[in-house]
Amino acid sequence: MLAFPLFPHLPRRRSPLSALEFTVVESLGRVEPAAWNRLTGDRPLLSHAFLHALHETGCASEATGWRPQYILGHDQGELVAAMPLYLKTHSYGEYIFDWSWADAYRRHGRRYYPKLLGAIPFTPATGPRLIAHDPAHRAALWREAIALARRLRASSVHVLFPDPAEAAELSAPDVLHRHGIQFRWENQNHPDFAGFLATFSHDKRKKIRQDRARVQHAGVTYRWLDGHSATAADWRFFYGCYANTYREHQSTPYLSLEFFLRIKETMPGNLLLIIGSRDQQPLCAALNIHNTNTLWGRYWGTREFISGLHFETCYYQAIEFCIARGIACFEGGAQGGHKLARGFLPVRTHSLHWIADRDFSEAIAEFLVRESSDIGQVLDELRESSPYKAGVLIDS
Repeated sequence: MLAFPLFPHLPRRRSPLSALEFTVVESLGRVEPAAWNRLTGDRPLLSHAFLHALHETGCASEATGWRPQYILGHDQGELVAAMPLYLKTHSYGEYIFDWSWADAYRRHGRRYYPKLLGAIPFTPATGPRLIAHDPAHRAALWREAIALARRLRASSVHVLFPDPAEAAELSAPDVLHRHGIQFRWENQNHPDFAGFLATFSHDKRKKIRQDRARVQHAGVTYRWLDGHSATAADWRFFYGCYANTYREHQSTPYLSLEFFLRIKETMPGNLLLIIGSRDQQPLCAALNIHNTNTLWGRYWGTREFISGLHFETCYYQAIEFCIARGIACFEGGAQGGHKLARGFLPVRTHSLHWIADRDFSEAIAEFLVRESSDIGQVLDELRESSPYKAGVLIDS
């Protein structure tokens, strides 16, 4: 891991093209939670509680290669613009992969790291990344991010999973636009899970019923818990399952038990902890985060393999929760073509990239043209495989 010099907190500076005063902070402890949350709105993954917990528990910190460099914009002392940014020494935990870009830099004797990353750590969820109500303020944030990259001698600025409108708004000749694919479930005002299944073709409906029957016949039952009702023992069990999933993939968990216990206290109403048990003993668990409109599937694990258990715990139980609560959208997280047959349809994701080196920027732009064409073909093929009777599509 690269060692950085200790840059001091930058003083407030007035943008030459904006009335805002900008500053950079390395801790949200310097930002009043109410002011931050007024700006970010009902977005739990961008909330002060969620992001500050990542930093304070050391999960996203300088020690792990995620050094916060948050840009704040003030107008007459009021926080009106913000951009979560990290100075990064690697590309882990991002879900939009640029390892080949870093390798190309290395092979040409150039330095790709550090880079500046605008993202929610370890979270491939779509949402605003340049947070401001005024489009002019968002444009000013983007200019400040590039200026900060130059001051810190970072190779690049990357914005991951912005809203599609935000991605279009920041379009410019020197901004590279990349696409990816995720899978998303949308609530068509289903009365219940049976009503949801009624929209499927016969074969796909039969497959889901078989999935669920195997888990039911194994004697697994479920509890839905939030941060208020889940006990410390529930969280310890969940964390053991979560860590086991990483171990099975020869990897190391990004998040700590301390992080989960922190958000249990600071944002309990946004958590859905699903625990499956057999013979009154906990067997598996999944954690989701939600607001009134969207549920984001995040982590899962189990003590034992049972056919269909993953689909039931991560997807069907969460879909039932969304139907019961009237939640409109369920983002299933990164990757996973198997989600298609479970009612999740493909949508296009976005990322933005500013590359300081002109030659590398041009080479990456050529690569992205080819990649985007491939993404378009894959989307077309996936849409043709819709499990729904009428081929219901999500606008992407």
